[in-house]
Amino acid sequence: MTSLEAYAAAFPHLRFDRPSPKVLRITLDGPGLNSVDADVHRELADVWPAVDRDDETNVALLCGAGKGFSSGGSFGLIEEIMDDHEARIRVMREARDLVLNVLDCTKIIVSAMHGPAVGAGLVAGLLSDVSVVGRTARIIDGHTRLGVAAGDHAAICWPLLCGMAKAKYYLLTCETLSGEEAERIGLVSLCVDDDEVQDRALAVATQLAAGAQHALRFTKRSLNHWYRAQAPAFEASLALEFLGFLGPDAAEGLASHREKRPPSFG
Repeated sequence: MTSLEAYAAAFPHLRFDRPSPKVLRITLDGPGLNSVDADVHRELADVWPAVDRDDETNVALLCGAGKGFSSGGSFGLIEEIMDDHEARIRVMREARDLVLNVLDCTKIIVSAMHGPAVGAGLVAGLLSDVSVVGRTARIIDGHTRLGVAAGDHAAICWPLLCGMAKAKYYLLTCETLSGEEAERIGLVSLCVDDDEVQDRALAVATQLAAGAQHALRFTKRSLNHWYRAQAPAFEASLALEFLGFLGPDAAEGLASHREKRPPSFG
């Protein structure tokens, strides 16, 4: 797959363009500050093997359209996970594939995060090889606020990126991290002024796209074994997260989000 038309046909809920030679830009562009519904969740997991096979792409640049990067899973997707066993199994598999496909993609991935960065979008953003964030970006892992364990990417990368103490604090409290604080604790690669995020991320992507590709890809593969070593913790956290969707706390968490009030857990 090399043409933009082929990408658009295979992944119609993502947007693609080539802003620089050998750079493929993948843009989250949807309602609700680019919230992730069932279609986007599936495509965000499946797009990375296609990028990996694309001879015209050396670097993928992931960004969000409009005022934010991604606001996380849509209420409809969360409700489907809670109510439908087959959907729950499907989304759990996609969540696993999203993490592993980002890690296994041999091409370098750069993310540009501004505004809210939550949920599946944040998974790909933090697991990218280089993450560029705006100073006032709002990074939130909201799992425990929703009433489920911090699954998907959290266990595989937060302790490695920012240390166990900070990982536990932010994952347990769901406190918002600014882009500036995220850089300070090591959760992201670079923090720049909000209006420079896209340009800086593109500059990094363009630089890497012109580099020695085998050297870059082999370095990425070697370093990502640090993540792969955490696979048992990741698999356990994912299973525990989706187990939580069967309980009353998740129902209350979703209701509180819908009603824009603090949750009242039992």
